[in-house]
Amino acid sequence: MRDYLAHRLPRTDQDWRSADYLAIDLETTGLDIERDLILSVGYVVMHGNRIDLASACHRVVRIDRRIPEASAVIHQITDDQSAGGLELADVLAELLPVLAGKVMIAHHATIECGFIGNACRRLWRAGLPVRVVDTQVVAHRTFERRQTAFKGSDLRLHSLGERYNLPRYSAHNALSDALAAAELFLAQAAYRETGDWLPLKKFLW
Repeated sequence: MRDYLAHRLPRTDQDWRSADYLAIDLETTGLDIERDLILSVGYVVMHGNRIDLASACHRVVRIDRRIPEASAVIHQITDDQSAGGLELADVLAELLPVLAGKVMIAHHATIECGFIGNACRRLWRAGLPVRVVDTQVVAHRTFERRQTAFKGSDLRLHSLGERYNLPRYSAHNALSDALAAAELFLAQAAYRETGDWLPLKKFLW
C-alpha cells in the first residue's frame, strides 16, 4: 500500500490516450461490501488505446466460508476452486503495483471500488485513492446527451457490447468481463473523439 500511495494519480487534464489504465472486474459472494467476500479478480492493462493482452491476469481468492449456492450458479466458482485459491492479501499485493499510477476501468465501478477499498482498509488501514472510469456511467451520460430512450437492462456490460458490435464473452468471469469493459471503453472513447485531444476528465466517474 505504501508503494501504491507513492505514485501520483494520473492527471485529469491529459489526453485520454496518453494515460495508462487497468480494466478490472470482481466476482463476489454478493453485493454487500461489509458482509460479502471477493471470490475472484480479473484485470488487463491498457496503454492509451491499446489493450495489452499479455498483462491479463485472473486470480481466484480463498475464502473462509462456503460459497452460497445462488452465487456459485452465477460465477461458476466452486468451494473446491476457492479452497485452491490465494489469500486476498496476496492477490491485492499483486494487484496494487499494477494499478499504481493508472486509471481504473470498471463497469458499475461501485462494486470494484467498494470491495477493494474496504479490503485495503481492513488489511492496511488505508483507503484506495484512484481515478475511475465507470463504463456504465459513461453509457448513461451518452444516452442522456443524445436524448436516447433507454431502460436499465440497456446499461448492462454485454448489452452495451452488442450496441457497439463488440465480441461477446461468457458473462460473470472476472477476466472476460474486465476485457469486455476495456473494449467497451475504447468504443465509447472512439465515439466521443472530436479531434486530436480529449481530456481524461471527460470520462472520469
